[in-house]
Amino acid sequence: MTKIAISGICGKMGRVLLKTISGRTDCEVCCGIDIGEALECPVPVYKSPADMKEKPDVIIDYSHPNSLDGLLEYAKATGTPIVLATTGYSEEQLAQIRKASEEAALFSSFNMSLGIQLLIALSKKAASVLGDQFDIEIIEKHHNQKIDAPSGTALMIANALCDEFAPPKHLVYDRHSVRQKRDISEIGMHSIRGGTIVGEHEVLFAGEDECISITHTAASKMVFAKGSVTAALFLIGKAPKLYDMTDIIGSV
Repeated sequence: MTKIAISGICGKMGRVLLKTISGRTDCEVCCGIDIGEALECPVPVYKSPADMKEKPDVIIDYSHPNSLDGLLEYAKATGTPIVLATTGYSEEQLAQIRKASEEAALFSSFNMSLGIQLLIALSKKAASVLGDQFDIEIIEKHHNQKIDAPSGTALMIANALCDEFAPPKHLVYDRHSVRQKRDISEIGMHSIRGGTIVGEHEVLFAGEDECISITHTAASKMVFAKGSVTAALFLIGKAPKLYDMTDIIGSV
């Protein structure tokens, strides 16, 4: 039985993840980490990884970028693998993650859904076929409580598409401050925040007299929780490295 610690266990995703794991027979939650108050939590909750009395086999993190330092220090000190599912990391923090992966097995993805990985693969194929004859716009929609914009997933999609072109395309965020015609080398990025939208990402290819749209919609947070558990189980016994969803897909 794989023992999992949830970082951010008191948050919305942490609670969904706890519920998801409770219904499985191959893993269990041994404890949680959260700076918030643990109301009616069925497992012990600690303020930091260093405080944990239990020894988890793997940690799944759905907390806040501010928690990164403590998690990486714990991973390096104990060799515990970590699934980093938190978004909104700075460039400096992403560099920290890459450096720490030399000493511990880390899994990082801006989106834990297998469907998003398929969207990226289909979008890259479309870009290679359509070339510069079609403009590319990325539209992402999330609930009104989401802090970062654009979403990490939208950036992941955009970066994958940029690499399909030589020279690479560049990103343009919204257009209210740009008083000029659209450039052929652009990928437009647009964020919508409202209501309880779990997550929707659309890649729009707009050409002359025709448009192609590739869309992924998440109906519940359970999609991401299931993907996180899959990633956590995948990390067990893995050598130090920075893994992502492509490694899981390649292992199937």
